[in-house]
Amino acid sequence: MIIAMTHPPHSRNLRIGRVSEIGRGYLVTTVTQGRLPLFADLQLARLAIRELRACDEAGLCGTLAFVLMPDHLHWLLQLTGAALPDLLRRFKSLSGGAINRSRGTPGRAVWQGGFHDQGMRDGADLQHVARYVVANPVRAGLVDSVRQYPHWDAVWL
Repeated sequence: MIIAMTHPPHSRNLRIGRVSEIGRGYLVTTVTQGRLPLFADLQLARLAIRELRACDEAGLCGTLAFVLMPDHLHWLLQLTGAALPDLLRRFKSLSGGAINRSRGTPGRAVWQGGFHDQGMRDGADLQHVARYVVANPVRAGLVDSVRQYPHWDAVWL
């Protein structure tokens, strides 16, 4: 099933003709507002990851791998029940609300508008993409080994 993507007016022209396809894998990247390193805080990172998992539990997607960096998220997923923009809107809204309640900052933007996505081609080596995703903290110099970084997961473990 193919679902046409709808977007806020400011990003409409960038995504004309784009569709999200149920069953397809996507690598999504989204960034915190102002690149604020909110997820250097363990509690805030856990709140965001809880909402990511809730999207799986709601049947909207299947998370294949993710890494939550201090100021952004890389999320490899397979769509199962929502258009990609709707999934990201839900995730950002719920995680942003939880983070703002925790910080005592109601209504403050947690995430920048929009996101970057790359549809995975049929036959793509998703395990290779997942390894690349979870190795981000090592490439960024945050840790020497992926095992040292607490905010990632992959279904192949």
